[in-house]
Amino acid sequence: MKPVVTASSPAVDARNVTKSFDGRVVVNRVSIQVRRGEIFGFLGPNGSGKTTFIRILCGLLRPDHAEGTCLGFDLLHRRDEIKRRIGYMTQKYSLYEDLTVEENLQLMARLYRLDRRRERVDAMIERMNFGDRRRQLSGAMSGGWKQRLALASCLLHDPELLLLDEPTAGVDPAARRDFWDELHNLTASGITALVSTHYMDEAERCHRLAYLAYGNLLTQGTLHEVVAASGLSTWTVQGGNLSAFAVELRGLPGIEQVVPFGESVHVTGSDRAALTAAVQPFFSRPGLEWRETAANLEDVFIYLSQQRARDNFQ
Repeated sequence: MKPVVTASSPAVDARNVTKSFDGRVVVNRVSIQVRRGEIFGFLGPNGSGKTTFIRILCGLLRPDHAEGTCLGFDLLHRRDEIKRRIGYMTQKYSLYEDLTVEENLQLMARLYRLDRRRERVDAMIERMNFGDRRRQLSGAMSGGWKQRLALASCLLHDPELLLLDEPTAGVDPAARRDFWDELHNLTASGITALVSTHYMDEAERCHRLAYLAYGNLLTQGTLHEVVAASGLSTWTVQGGNLSAFAVELRGLPGIEQVVPFGESVHVTGSDRAALTAAVQPFFSRPGLEWRETAANLEDVFIYLSQQRARDNFQ
């Protein structure tokens, strides 16, 4: 029986999801809600549990414990129903490189047991601009086109939810931008997307975010909510020989993070008064230009990861 689902019902309502391997907890009581029609960004360093969590939502891994629903179906007991309604794109390109674009899509249409296969494949080829490449071997395409084909294969069966695991890793900036434009078009049509990524510019294009480290959910919300909740203050300094100056700043009381960003350095702390007191003696140093700035998303995520790492090893 299909559950009663309304437009206001979350696409994903996962609570206390836990998974361990050989006694090591890799997802630790993680709870998230993904609203319908939004792009939800899933961020965190390698080994943080993102892929494991996504595979649990897909029904490919059984959790040690989980409560809640995906697309209205119980996460533990209705996994087959969930699988029929999602599109899952893995980190690694998983289509056949010795098949053409058209042959790969035809194969996926058969695996999904779709009707009107020829019509659906032709429509997808046109929709994703593969007209001139339909008979090209997928292994001969660039990373950007392979990524586009992988997305096309996820969409053939008209899924309600896309689960995309680092879909743009190793893809050039122009292809990444095109992918995200397409993703926003898809969610505007009603599809929901949960996307894991390492790129801060991509995270900023998500409607809401969650950040995992060492299997733990550290924060979630909109971009502005995540930055505000961190309580961080930041001073940005520009000038010459900043690499040596960054070393000088690290470890001073009130300074919790010193991170180079191109021709500037972000100096960050959780106590604004203590941070300002720490950097103020350097305001008069020749060749340096200081300004107080808002913490950005990368400041927040580096800070959270470092805090969690310290907690884990204490």
